[in-house]
Amino acid sequence: MRIHQIAMHAADLDATEAFYRDVLGARFIARFDPPGLLFFDFDGVRVLFERGERAVSSVLYVWVDDIDRAVADLEQKGVALTSGPHAIHKDEDGTFGPAGETEWMAFFEDPSGNTLALATRKR
Repeated sequence: MRIHQIAMHAADLDATEAFYRDVLGARFIARFDPPGLLFFDFDGVRVLFERGERAVSSVLYVWVDDIDRAVADLEQKGVALTSGPHAIHKDEDGTFGPAGETEWMAFFEDPSGNTLALATRKR
């Protein structure tokens, strides 16, 4: 496994975009507004900034090659999913990887209640 994405709260999308792009020099990937999402690349780790009252403080996304097998392994170890494997985004134009692939995720919590997600892409 490797870290795939981290999600963070953004109070102001414009200020957040300028800071991470212009001050820190992170590679800007995309902005979707609405709903209020910014994506940056930090040397292969994607960081998502989300605006809104319900935006999470942070989520650790872990890349897996086979999400179904990874979910089965977690469940066998007693981990209860909060959301099973499902399609998140069909990447028609190749913004996040090969065009035409769909990003899939499954969510669960650690013993402290922190949200984690398994992530993969499928054709």
